[in-house]
Amino acid sequence: MYAAGLTDKGKTREQNQDTIFVASEPFGPFPNLFIVADGMGGHNAGEVASVEAVTHMTDYIRSFDVAEFVQPDNYLDLLVTAVQKANSKICQMAKEDSKLDGMGTTLTACVVADEKMFFAHVGDSRAYAITPESITQLTADHSYVGQMVQTGQISKEEALTHPQRNVITRVLGVQSPFEVDGLVLPINETVTILLCSDGLTNMLEDSKIKEIAEGVGFVEHRARFLVEEANSRGGHDNISTILIDIKR
Repeated sequence: MYAAGLTDKGKTREQNQDTIFVASEPFGPFPNLFIVADGMGGHNAGEVASVEAVTHMTDYIRSFDVAEFVQPDNYLDLLVTAVQKANSKICQMAKEDSKLDGMGTTLTACVVADEKMFFAHVGDSRAYAITPESITQLTADHSYVGQMVQTGQISKEEALTHPQRNVITRVLGVQSPFEVDGLVLPINETVTILLCSDGLTNMLEDSKIKEIAEGVGFVEHRARFLVEEANSRGGHDNISTILIDIKR
């Protein structure tokens, strides 16, 4: 398995509030770990939220005190618990510092093991499974328009230009405790997993993402090509992408 990630501030934002984490080798009790977080909030608060979420989550996993007892059947529980711990930390920081009030971050984390994909997910960053025949969004967008798409009120194409497309309904930092989506899916025909922030998916249609993700070049090159293509179309937001090649 090979993986690479890249984050970029895009063409219009003054700073990058996204944070990524890529560990293709064993990390704590996990055989690997990948995270994308997209921060939000005034001034530097969004950057603080995403950095702290990833830092606190990875610290918790790295120092897990019964790591030797963690088996694949427990991976999802540990991922979800780590997100909950990170959320509590962000809520505490915002409560203690008025400058951080209202900060939050999306977070999508993945572990690949035992012919399965494990995901913990909050917000509108996404995980995709790419096969030779298809690209499939695995996570649900916790956003106003995401819910409208899921209930059939609007199409995915209409969601891209909806005036309330940036309204997020669930993020780390709003309340503690809160619900984390946990997914365990078989790898089956999946060749590549993609984790990304909405700075990528708002710029590129799924077919273009698939074309680049499964194209020629090392995984590092394809991750860079995705970011470059999003920037070439305007780069209206921070852009983060992690490609995880499972069967290439």
